[in-house]
Amino acid sequence: MKKIKLLIADDHTMVRMGLVSLLETQADFEIVGEAEDGDSAVLEAVRRRPDIVLLDLMMPLKDGVAATAEIRKRAPEAKVVILTSSSSSDYIARAIEAGAAGAILKSADLTRLATTIRRIADGETVISPEVQQIIDEDPPAPRMTPRQEDILRSVMRGLTNADIALQFGIRESSVKEHVGDICQKLGAANRAEAVTIALRKQLLKL
Repeated sequence: MKKIKLLIADDHTMVRMGLVSLLETQADFEIVGEAEDGDSAVLEAVRRRPDIVLLDLMMPLKDGVAATAEIRKRAPEAKVVILTSSSSSDYIARAIEAGAAGAILKSADLTRLATTIRRIADGETVISPEVQQIIDEDPPAPRMTPRQEDILRSVMRGLTNADIALQFGIRESSVKEHVGDICQKLGAANRAEAVTIALRKQLLKL
């Protein structure tokens, strides 16, 4: 029997140990490595050449989105399965956009997790119903331009349009236009609500 080689990447030691213990009970699985942060997940994927990387979405040094993109670039034969709890739909969508082949909740039982791994190893893309529900109930926001991200960061800091215009050397009317576009993309009625939505969706690294 050809075994499916697994790399387990999660920054919580107990979670990682639990996953290893559970998945080792499956005769067709082989745990070839572990990682405790995004950087080591990439390095171990390149070194161990697993078939599947079970990757926590929120990790130190390099989050699941960035790690997924780098793994797909440096170890393209490895398929990434995102593990999440109740993360923002935006992060999940970005991970899938970066090349993840599937996503499943950390709370999934062994049968569901093992089935997902096998289906993805066979070439399917699998988003669990629970993760799909997160996406459906809180659709990812449209991507913002770098300038819009900069301005939103400044709005989060409490700067006025005049302050932001001075900061970036642009006209105040241009700032007002950018803020309006940001609100429209986020479905926000005003700048305060835009900040609230952006924080909830973890759109920016502050």
